[in-house]
Parts: sequence; structure tokens; C-alpha cells
Amino acid sequence: MGTLAVIFLFFRKDVIDILRALGRLDFKTENGKLIPLIITGTIPTALIGLIFGSTIETAFKNVLPIAIAFMFCGIALYASKIGKERKDKIAYLEALIIGTVQGVAIIPGISRSGMTVAIAVILGIKRKKAFKFSFLLSVPAIFGALGLTLYTQYGELFAAGLGWTDVVAGVVIAAILGYLCLKILWKILVIKKFYVFAFYCWVLGAVLIALNLSGF
Repeated sequence: MGTLAVIFLFFRKDVIDILRALGRLDFKTENGKLIPLIITGTIPTALIGLIFGSTIETAFKNVLPIAIAFMFCGIALYASKIGKERKDKIAYLEALIIGTVQGVAIIPGISRSGMTVAIAVILGIKRKKAFKFSFLLSVPAIFGALGLTLYTQYGELFAAGLGWTDVVAGVVIAAILGYLCLKILWKILVIKKFYVFAFYCWVLGAVLIALNLSGF
């Protein structure tokens, strides 16, 4: 909920334009064209989440697979360094690929935003377009994940004894930190230093592997 609030605030003009275009069934404007692309990208995300979600959750309870996922994520992030910005438009195949990557990002250790932006840049999409599409694409995914969690884990959430004060505090803190991180991410992307996040992933992955080998 906090993440959704951040995205709606940060991309408020785009979200409003998309909703207006959807209301008019206008798919010819710049933001109107994003609607079928977001739908296209959401399909593989939903299928991967529904089919493999529980399997991945079980398989990645150990440290080693998560460490390997961090290393893999780092490779993708660093590879974005070689991306050539030559496309200002996203094709349906590219939306499908980015959506598939978003679905794969349910694996712990793989950053959703990091992977989707990195893959978009590798595909030659301009950074600004990649950044915007990545986070607008996340909206239906977050809505779906939120709804599924509430449906399947309502009993556990209720049993946890969380009050409305706890929930509101969590949402507010997530929103504030999320907004600050989004602004920092955008600035780093603009100066073409997005690939530096790869080193964080590699270091953390290496530390986790070392801890696993030492029996931690």
C-alpha cells in the first residue's frame, strides 16, 4: 500500500493521463499507448506468480539460493551499462520480456525495479521511458500481490495481532522511504550510474555465500 502510494504520487500526471485515456478508450496518446503494453507485461508476471509462487517461496528459504540470486541480479544490473538508448517507444515483445522479468523477480534476492529497468535499458529503451514503464507496470502486480496476500494469509495477519496504528505506521514509513529512494534512483539513472547497484548485489551475494559455507 505504501509502495502504491509512492508510485501514484511520483507518477501522478502519468497515472491521471492513463486513467483518462482508459475512460475514453483512447489508446493513441503517449500514455494511452502504455495501457495495452502494461496489460501485455502483466500477463507473464501474473502467470509466473500464480504457477511458481509457492514453489519459489519453498525453494528460496535457504541462504545459498538467495545469494546466487543476488549475484545474478548484479550481472543484469551491470550489463545495463552497455545498453544503447535508441528507442523512445516500447514494442509489445519488449513489454512481454520486461513483464516476464518482473515475474522472475518474485525470487528473493532479485530486485523487481532493478531487473526491469536494466532489461529495458539493455533492450535499447531510453532510460526515462524504461524508468516510467517499470514502475507503472508494477501497479497491477502490487495490486494483485496485495489482494492475493490478503486472501490467502488473512488468518495469519489477523493472528499476528496487528492494530490499525501498526498498519498505518508501516504504510506511512514505507511511503516516505520509498519516495526518497525513488528520487535517488531516478537521479542515479539520469547520470548513467545505474550499474553501480551491481556491486552491492555482488558483495552481499558473496558475503551470504561465505556465511553459508562457514555453516552459518
